[in-house]
Amino acid sequence: MKHKQYQQIAESIYQETLPNGLRVFILPKKEMAKTFAIFTTDYGSIDQSFVPLNQQDIQTVPDGIAHFLEHKLFEKEDRDVFQDFSKLGASANAFTSFTKTAYLFSATSKIKENLTTLIDFVQDPYFSEQSVEKEKGIIGQEINMYDDQPDWRAFFGTIKSLYHKHPVQIDIAGTIESIADITKDDLYTCYHTFYHPSNMVLFVAGNVDAEETMTLIKNNQDQKTFAAPSPITRKFPDEPVAVAEKEQTIHMPVAVPKALVGIKEAIIPKEPKAFMKKEWMMDIVMDYLFSRSGTAYERLYNEGLIDQSFSSESHLERNFGFSIIGGNSKNPDKLAEFIKDELLQLSSNPIDQQGFERIKKKKIGQLLRAMNSLEFIANQYSHYQLLGIDFFESVEWLEQLTYEETVEFTKNWIDDAQLSTCFVKPNE
Repeated sequence: MKHKQYQQIAESIYQETLPNGLRVFILPKKEMAKTFAIFTTDYGSIDQSFVPLNQQDIQTVPDGIAHFLEHKLFEKEDRDVFQDFSKLGASANAFTSFTKTAYLFSATSKIKENLTTLIDFVQDPYFSEQSVEKEKGIIGQEINMYDDQPDWRAFFGTIKSLYHKHPVQIDIAGTIESIADITKDDLYTCYHTFYHPSNMVLFVAGNVDAEETMTLIKNNQDQKTFAAPSPITRKFPDEPVAVAEKEQTIHMPVAVPKALVGIKEAIIPKEPKAFMKKEWMMDIVMDYLFSRSGTAYERLYNEGLIDQSFSSESHLERNFGFSIIGGNSKNPDKLAEFIKDELLQLSSNPIDQQGFERIKKKKIGQLLRAMNSLEFIANQYSHYQLLGIDFFESVEWLEQLTYEETVEFTKNWIDDAQLSTCFVKPNE
């Protein structure tokens, strides 16, 4: 078992890659009463076309199947796994994103039992035709609930306007029509391909002994049989640099319209440090312009174009990236034009050095404060580990980021062809 110390942030992680390929990370924090564990697979909603385990041809599965699989893993032939965690005094949950699916629990007692429950239920799938059909109704209700939420419709409407073909444009839960096509065999195909230990990361943080915890995990894995690890072939369509459509409008019963502007990333760096630097720079520039202390935010607020719902966010992943800025507005057309003008002026009117240094210090401070959260550390470390990045080392990369690098980045970051707008307006 390797032991890696990070002097700069005063953290220490134990890690080992097991013979079956599972990457295990343990962060002992004896001062904490709670322990948090997250078991993550490198498999999300965008992984629709791939070569199934022990096969040779690409197969495409229905939209929403990764999320469907997440739901189904909790249900066993004779019980619901949530009840197992409840009996052990733990709080359990799971989520599916564009690129990963994660299962987690937090508890203050019976950690060994809860950790064993987490590993065992994820590695013991049970799908029947009857239970799959039953789940379609449950997930269908969830899809309908999200379809009624203006913020969710605006978020995915913006992504859909950005992308022509990439599956990131498809709702993570799929549609009622797409999940109707999911079969028990589809679930097993996806499970055996993407839930192999070599495609997964297990992170345990909290009041645990590293040696004891690693021994428990190794003994657990030694008792199970898995296919030999092999790389997963995934297929994604060729995606143009320009957006799919410059503007779209969704009509639904809202009292106040919304306007969101999306930025589609043209280049995704492959090298880990370059990837992280781009993510930091996107975040810093968004903060400089659109945070509540941002240069654009104050003018937007004073002109009455925004309210408290206004926000910005950026996402950068292995093969796609985008940012979304906007919120409620009584004048959504004017708000969208204002945001686009601010973005397009960045190449000639970049962030100022004082603002850059202030925001960089703010980001470092926010990161160090967030290190007090077991959930934050475990989630972020697992997320970046799947991208081949050591999250704790990346903090040093943020400190090394220079003003000149960020200005150079903004000169070529945004072109009008990468911008689109999504409006949500009241029914006509």
